[in-house]
Amino acid sequence: MPAKKKISVVALDPRAGESYKSDIARLFAGAADISVFSMLDGSAAGVLDRADLFVASTDAYGSPEELMRHIPIDSQTMAIEVSFRWSELRKLKELPAGSRVLFVNMTQTMAREAIAQLEQFGITHTHWIPFYPDAPEVPDVHIAVTPDEMRYVPPGMETVIDLGQRVCTSGMMIEIALRLGLESLLEGAAFQQYAQEVATSNYSFDRMFARSIRLESQFHILMESLEDGVVGVNEKGEIFACSRHAEEMTLVSASLVQGRRCEEVFPYIPFAQCLQSRQTLPVKAVKVGGVNLSVEVVPVIRQNACIGAFALLQRFNDVEARQSELRSQLFHKGHYAKYSFADVVGQSEAIRKTKETLARMARSESPVLLIGETGTGKELFAHAVHQASRRAEGPFVAINVAAFPENLLESELFGYEEGAFTGAKKGGRPGLFELAHGGTLFLDEVEGMSPALQIKLLRALQEREVMRVGGNRIIHVDVRIVAATNEALEQKVREGSFRRDLYYRLSTLPALIPPLTERGDDMFLLTEHFRRELGGSFRLTEPVRDFFRRHAWPGNIRELRNAVEYFIYTGHQDIGLEDLPPTLFLSGGSSLRPAAPPAREEESSGAFQFLLSRLYEASEAGIPMGREALLRQAREAHVPLSQKEVRDILADMAARGLARVSRGRGGTQLTPQGRALWETGQYH
Repeated sequence: MPAKKKISVVALDPRAGESYKSDIARLFAGAADISVFSMLDGSAAGVLDRADLFVASTDAYGSPEELMRHIPIDSQTMAIEVSFRWSELRKLKELPAGSRVLFVNMTQTMAREAIAQLEQFGITHTHWIPFYPDAPEVPDVHIAVTPDEMRYVPPGMETVIDLGQRVCTSGMMIEIALRLGLESLLEGAAFQQYAQEVATSNYSFDRMFARSIRLESQFHILMESLEDGVVGVNEKGEIFACSRHAEEMTLVSASLVQGRRCEEVFPYIPFAQCLQSRQTLPVKAVKVGGVNLSVEVVPVIRQNACIGAFALLQRFNDVEARQSELRSQLFHKGHYAKYSFADVVGQSEAIRKTKETLARMARSESPVLLIGETGTGKELFAHAVHQASRRAEGPFVAINVAAFPENLLESELFGYEEGAFTGAKKGGRPGLFELAHGGTLFLDEVEGMSPALQIKLLRALQEREVMRVGGNRIIHVDVRIVAATNEALEQKVREGSFRRDLYYRLSTLPALIPPLTERGDDMFLLTEHFRRELGGSFRLTEPVRDFFRRHAWPGNIRELRNAVEYFIYTGHQDIGLEDLPPTLFLSGGSSLRPAAPPAREEESSGAFQFLLSRLYEASEAGIPMGREALLRQAREAHVPLSQKEVRDILADMAARGLARVSRGRGGTQLTPQGRALWETGQYH
């Protein structure tokens, strides 16, 4: 007796995993041992034990790449596909026409996917409303339907229909049998009964089984259930199979072409070349009946002999539709907007106007440029713009442009093909433009983009198409751009470091994000919000509140949040001036600094002192110091400084003869006067 196969089911929810196991065991229990692993109970963490086949739900790990990190190398994997039972759908058919019905599930995405599937099965006489944890209340709805998620059904429902966990599709069971070499099970009564119970919107399984029984061929079960067109030839090049989809695509009749030579019927399919070379031929494009098809030819090798070949046919529009669906199912996991305008804390006139303006801009498809100082919450507003747009159900992908070197940023944005560079991932990798297809791409600190990449970005915006690094294929993308900058891009345009045409393309809808100092008492609302978020307990005394009002807050909301977290660890319930973090004094803007002799305002700032000290150290070492290096050291020392502040202070030093500022690699060097200022300590 052959050894049992090992099947591992991987799911997000352990209850769903046990349900999938039960479905699979119904058909394969005698031939396979089935285990269940779940992310929620922790059993799916780490690398799983080896199995003959891993069957995973798309939400288990969030992406195919993450799944591959948890299973042994070279393991067989396939996705779980679910449907409803015909008996449960008949119950839904009896609901009153026109009634409003909640469909309750774990997440918004899962609820919407299930509703779309119900509508495919013809359950369209009701108005479906997705409902999930934290979803807004829906008034005047008294009917709820759920796939075994009663815990999320809101109280007060007059009618609740529990459909039970959705079941694995018949097509999925076919694929399991074929992958494990258990095709003989497909002819058994258990499988036929299962196929009759599970709903499908594809080719009728009743007709498919009738045909398979008449022909006594397991092959037709697979061929007719594939979405691709399939044409098969034997070792002599004679046609023995032509699927229904292939008939539709090639405009031929399968019954009339059986036994004929392939070159007579399909001269555009290179069967002869495949049989001779015994290798899979690259995909080629052909036009048949005015329709563009992609054709791939694969040999069948048995015991080192080529016994035939198959051609797989796809319509181009079907391929694009399928890729779009896969993007939404796979890439959308982890690429979504987390915040809405409701998450923007504040009641000041400045922030209220900003929210209202951006809410109106969100309804447009034009690019939005968010302008604001560092720490003002530009990324939060980018999330909110996406959530309020018509693309809210699409992916939201964010990248900080300034955080990547030029060569790496290009491959991140536009993707790369296999072999494009050393270390390129096998099979290549899609770029962020492709991942954001149908949604929003957020480019933070866009001013940091090199001139070469600015040209590629401009083309992507104008033509709505990209080309991967190392590739020659144009990829259509439908992406809305939201960009952010903490510098005046107009100045960079005048300096020639930022393209004027790209600037006008990005700034179609500019919006200024107000700094914290222009938001009045919003700082106290934010303080309370962060206190609750961090789980702290304290109260600001009046002197501290007065300090907050007069502080310059160069780090804006990010600086405020740091201060709140610092207060939590002081151990004091009432926060006084002695509890203020020292970084608030270093960041400048407060009149409560220790007394000092009169000095220039710029010299008395913590920022000026910090830059002067770093330039003096560089002078001692005999090396120049550039703006980027100074900015990086400031970040490492937790001194809040923007690029504009560094540039302004260095310009002031140069104007007063304290430093020489050079373009390019020359950097900045202290003059003897600048060295004397530091050595004498007159800036204190």
